[in-house]
Amino acid sequence: MHTIVRGPCAYEAVYREMQAYTAARDSQTPDALWLCEHDPVYTQGLAGRSEHLLVPAAIPVIATDRGGQITFHGPGQVVAYPLLDLKRAGYYVKEYVYRVEEAVIRTLRHWNVTGHRVAGAPGIYVRLDDPSGHARLPPSDGAAAPSFAGLGKIAALGVKVSRHCAYHGVALNVAMDLSHFDAINPCGYAGLRTVDLSTIGVAVSWDEAAAALGQRLVSGLQP
Repeated sequence: MHTIVRGPCAYEAVYREMQAYTAARDSQTPDALWLCEHDPVYTQGLAGRSEHLLVPAAIPVIATDRGGQITFHGPGQVVAYPLLDLKRAGYYVKEYVYRVEEAVIRTLRHWNVTGHRVAGAPGIYVRLDDPSGHARLPPSDGAAAPSFAGLGKIAALGVKVSRHCAYHGVALNVAMDLSHFDAINPCGYAGLRTVDLSTIGVAVSWDEAAAALGQRLVSGLQP
């Protein structure tokens, strides 16, 4: 997998490039990983509902073909786009999502932060009162909706698979203006708090975070 650090770039242009790259690829096309930092933008998934945008947006809202609801991208966030041939890699979408989430968890561990999965809610979460604690989250006990009590979302995930090839990806919050999340129900969940590494006391640059996440995605997505 070839890693390209694109740095600051407009979301919509990268989105269209991902679509074109995926549509044109064949069995010999190499996999790639693009690491980006976007201008402020809200992106809406295929299942997105307008009521999850709580106030009129002063920044663009772009409809996309990924799964999921609405989220925010902006400066201080590492957005990683693995452009991956899943058939060649030898695993299905469920395992792909697991591997991407695991790469985020291992990245956070580098800074002594414990990332958690929440059943039914893709992405990675941290305990707000103890980001470094290793205690497991309580079981869901078959609850109808995910419980985010005491948690903040630090990484959002959304993917699209076309002809066995994945695009879109994962966004890790590093040091952002988190107020933009107040205008939405993040990923469709009312009251879900969004955090970044800076909020929980980890001072790290975008470049350092991009390098750490990129390395773990490349190793974790190997066939």
